[in-house]
Amino acid sequence: MAADAAISAAVAISGLVILYTNWTWLDPVMSLFVVAVVVVGTWGLLRDSVRMALDAVPPGVSLQDIRDYLAGQPGVTDVHDLHVWALSTTGNALSAHLVMPAGHPGDESIDAIVVTLRERFSMQHATLQVDLGTTEHRCAMDHSHD
Repeated sequence: MAADAAISAAVAISGLVILYTNWTWLDPVMSLFVVAVVVVGTWGLLRDSVRMALDAVPPGVSLQDIRDYLAGQPGVTDVHDLHVWALSTTGNALSAHLVMPAGHPGDESIDAIVVTLRERFSMQHATLQVDLGTTEHRCAMDHSHD
């Protein structure tokens, strides 16, 4: 709002200057100034919108740190098909396969992992699939091993 007020004031002042001095070149200069302020002010929104549209990993999220955390859980021998994307500008989602040869550790263990993903890694929604590791479950889009 402050930027909008400053732009309005600058435009009004330049209009008065043009009126009293006949410096018509000031009008296009002010137009370029307004364009510059708008571009600077909206650049972050544009960047975040493009990231969301491309399902890119949100800024500040480390896939490697999340992979290391998941791989370090009791009974987990491998993590694959790890995907993280933004649900909104403030919410993130995660899906992953945990290879656990001993089988599903129980809902309490999975719930504890999900809570840590939310609190430590800002994942508001996490879907975890437990695989026994007896077959190759990798999805066609998994690029984490390229």
